[in-house]
Amino acid sequence: MQTILFLCTGNYYRSRFAEHLFNHLARKQELNWQADSRGLALERGSKNIGAISHYAESALAAHGIKLLNQERYPQAALLEDFQKFTKIIAIDKSEHHLLMLERFPQWVDNVEYWLVHDIDKTAANQALGQIEIHIMGLIAELKD
Repeated sequence: MQTILFLCTGNYYRSRFAEHLFNHLARKQELNWQADSRGLALERGSKNIGAISHYAESALAAHGIKLLNQERYPQAALLEDFQKFTKIIAIDKSEHHLLMLERFPQWVDNVEYWLVHDIDKTAANQALGQIEIHIMGLIAELKD
């Protein structure tokens, strides 16, 4: 099984949506890939309530993806995460490249960067739609 790690700031909204959507679509496509997600700066998510953003949860439900009642809480990225995952994607280059330089500088060039802004810059439905487009492209790329 190959593994992919999605990174965002708080591991509450964008990366969690990407993780669950990717896993759902990868299973449907019978890909030998599984995703997980982490946050680069959980301390910045002081307003995050619960295990996962209601925006992510609603968007996943619209895709027929039901989350477990005991959905895990956000997890911080650790150095060993960068060593064990096959592919690593940070959701917003403008935000996460700097965090990578600050916290994991030796791995900054081993991460693929997308450009999907957080809710303070982009409406949730638009950001999650952008992530979905990226995920669909990633699934197509991994099928080849």
